[in-house]
Amino acid sequence: MAAEWVIETGQITKVYRMGSVEVHALRGLSMRVARGEMLAIMGPSGSGKSTLMNILGCLDQPTAGTYHLDGEDVSTLDDDALALIRNQKVGFVFQNFNLLPRMSAMENVELPLIYAGVPTRERRRRARAMLEAVGLGERMHHLPNELSGGQQQRVAIARALINNPAIVLADEPTGNLDSRSGEEVMGILQRLNREQGITIILVTHDPRIAGYADRILHIFDGRIERSERVASPADASGVEVRP
Repeated sequence: MAAEWVIETGQITKVYRMGSVEVHALRGLSMRVARGEMLAIMGPSGSGKSTLMNILGCLDQPTAGTYHLDGEDVSTLDDDALALIRNQKVGFVFQNFNLLPRMSAMENVELPLIYAGVPTRERRRRARAMLEAVGLGERMHHLPNELSGGQQQRVAIARALINNPAIVLADEPTGNLDSRSGEEVMGILQRLNREQGITIILVTHDPRIAGYADRILHIFDGRIERSERVASPADASGVEVRP
């Protein structure tokens, strides 16, 4: 039986040493994220949002404290083990899309499956289905520069989901998009969360984007300042997703 909490951190700290100076990015932060939750993390520049995202995404380790992802303690794993966890359990959506420019939409989505050793025919079947799920069934052979910003971000979402990860981390996912494309992207993320129960964690500075989440975690000076439940999350389900 799957654990109720897909993320549990216990008193995690992160200290960066720059010569004789210590920078305390996280200061004993404890949090839980329920399976199937859509959570937004907000805070001013320098509050620890990016450091927390890197730890939750297994891109970095805490200096102290514990981190359980999908029931597994990952806080003490070495780099190779963390890389395996990232490929199996974490999907990333970045502000800058991070697509390979010389690869088609389908080839970009297939990449995590190549690393996982999935056979070609199965890779293509799953990539095609994922691109159709985000409304790009007719654009799968286009290169990134032949797609709009919103379409590129949808490719990135499809890539993030292709391995059925335990969590999807979206770092300012609408930061480089106009308002209409941003609504489309949030509509897709919200639909995937509601219909498929995918756990999504958003890092954003935009209260409007945070309003799509079920809950907002406010970070300040490396600590959780407060957690607030969103009474009526914004609904982007009525936004038409253009191919």
